[in-house]
Amino acid sequence: MTSTVFITGATSGLGEACARRFAEAGWSLVLTGRRQERLDALCAELSEQTQVHGLVLDVRDRKAMETAIATLPPAFEKLRGLINNAGLALGTEPAQECDLDAWETMVDTNIKGLMFSTRLLLPRLIAHGKGATILNVGSVAGKYPYPGSNVYGGTKAFVGQFSLSLRCDLRGTGVRVSNIEPGLCESEFSLVRFGGDQARYDATYAGADPIQPQDIAETVFWILNQPAHININSLELMPVSQVWAGFSIDRSAKG
Repeated sequence: MTSTVFITGATSGLGEACARRFAEAGWSLVLTGRRQERLDALCAELSEQTQVHGLVLDVRDRKAMETAIATLPPAFEKLRGLINNAGLALGTEPAQECDLDAWETMVDTNIKGLMFSTRLLLPRLIAHGKGATILNVGSVAGKYPYPGSNVYGGTKAFVGQFSLSLRCDLRGTGVRVSNIEPGLCESEFSLVRFGGDQARYDATYAGADPIQPQDIAETVFWILNQPAHININSLELMPVSQVWAGFSIDRSAKG
């Protein structure tokens, strides 16, 4: 029987790379994205390899999520995997200079959107049972704070703790939960964070040999294809060029 995976935020970056990797292996795909033109093009392309169902929606829209999931076509009803990828970071300013709307958008997307998709799809994953997997895309920012990470880091810390709590609740169902925590990865994610500043984007990755979305997609594919009795609780990835920072000390007169 063909396995089906539901991927949120599939129109760019890691989500798109995952869609391509799973399509290559013959998995059926349910893909979500906010940009219809991009989603339609991706679905048309990947439908030459496998069954694909696209859902144009924003994971922050609970009603839209409820309707879309409740009306999935029969061929996509039973899921083996959920990849909670939809998420974003907005800005790198210190907390006292941040835009409160940006903070709210990050919370609504990275926390509430992930909660909506997880809760709404849990019955289908439990129905699949052994081997079904929820893969949450966290970040090293949820573990290692840095200047400007404020709310973004907080949302990713939530992802890590939520993943651990889900593991407790799903004991005995056969459903696995993993939290993958990437470090510096070159993707459209950073261009969004920098407000479309291409020069800043280029400078961020120059000479760093960063992780590519395809690298993470390969890791995600590996996690979902582990033997059904194995759970990868969390997995942190960084490019070799990146390390966690040491303590920051302010030596000004202000202390």
